Amino acid sequence: MNNDIRCLPTEDTRINCSPLFKKKINSNFWESLHSIWEKIVKKLLADSNELQVWQKVDRYGNIYWQAYDPTTGKSFSSGSEADVCMWIEQLYRY
Repeated sequence: MNNDIRCLPTEDTRINCSPLFKKKINSNFWESLHSIWEKIVKKLLADSNELQVWQKVDRYGNIYWQAYDPTTGKSFSSGSEADVCMWIEQLYRY
C-alpha cells in the first residue's frame, strides 16, 4: 500500500467569487445593517406607554398582527387587521 500525500497548489484552493456574488453579499449586509439601525431608532424614540401594533410573518409565510398595551400589560394577536382594531376599541371603550 502506497500512501502518497499531495498538496494542492495555493492557486487551486482559492475560491473565486464573481463580482455579482460579492455585490449581492455586500448588498444583503447593508440591508440587514439598515434594518437593525431602524429598529434601534424606533425603540429609542418610541413612547414606552404608547400602544404598539406591528405586523409579523411566521416561518410559513403567514402574515399576522400583534398588539400590546404597556399600560395594561395586555396583548392580542390575530391574522386579521380588523380583529386587532376591534380589540383596541374594546380595550379603550371602558
